[in-house]
Amino acid sequence: MDDYLSEKEQIEQLRQKWSDYGAYVIVGVVLGALALFGYNYYQSQQRNAEFAASELYDTLTNHVVDGNVDEAEAIVAELEADYGDLAYTSQARLAMARLYMDKNRDQDAADILRQLMESDARIEFRSVARLRLSKILLYQGKAEEVVELLGDNAGDTAFAARFSDALGDAYYELGDFEAARDAYSLALIEPSQSATVDQQFVQLKLLDLPAGTFVSPDEEAGEEGAASDDMSDGAEATTENSAEDASEGDDGSAADDTAVDSADDESDDEGVE
Repeated sequence: MDDYLSEKEQIEQLRQKWSDYGAYVIVGVVLGALALFGYNYYQSQQRNAEFAASELYDTLTNHVVDGNVDEAEAIVAELEADYGDLAYTSQARLAMARLYMDKNRDQDAADILRQLMESDARIEFRSVARLRLSKILLYQGKAEEVVELLGDNAGDTAFAARFSDALGDAYYELGDFEAARDAYSLALIEPSQSATVDQQFVQLKLLDLPAGTFVSPDEEAGEEGAASDDMSDGAEATTENSAEDASEGDDGSAADDTAVDSADDESDDEGVE
């Protein structure tokens, strides 16, 4: 009888707890189901958006190959308006810049690369845009702008070696060969097994700098030794010249004394006569 009453009490306790907290449990289950449904819906929407953006990008690449600027611009505008946060939009801007360059519209290419560089796109896309923009600026003869573009952040990303290479080209155009040497040397520091630049080509550009801008440690030591020898030779020559001057001075005094004695002797002879 006691056992029966104990089970009955347990059932009553469960009923009481359900009465107190059952509503919260139901709400929690509903919210969990809604969250799961919302997450799945969001993922589905993202997949649909990426699929639509991918189709637009494929169409864009066809227009780029065919050289259809107007159609390509329309697709880029649609991607920017509807899918601005997707990677396809960044890739579309890079492709559009390439098309502009093919059409000799370098300023339009520079403008769209600046838009990408200053956008919220992923860092790798912005770095590619910065690098390509620097090439266009060099093509336009704007080496000073390249220095401003790359000078402060050439070593911040995985594109550091490429930035340094482009920076060296800019300094070369400006005639600052020492700065160009430093930039090219920095580009060569990158390990060869993971190099992102053609290190042999960079080495050739480094060697092509005007004579005197690159001095090896051995040559520098040799120049210092030659300068030291020149100073020693100069000091010896100065000492020898001083000695010769002194000798010439003594000979002159002796000649003067001889002339005075001769004049005195002549005066004495005249007086005797």
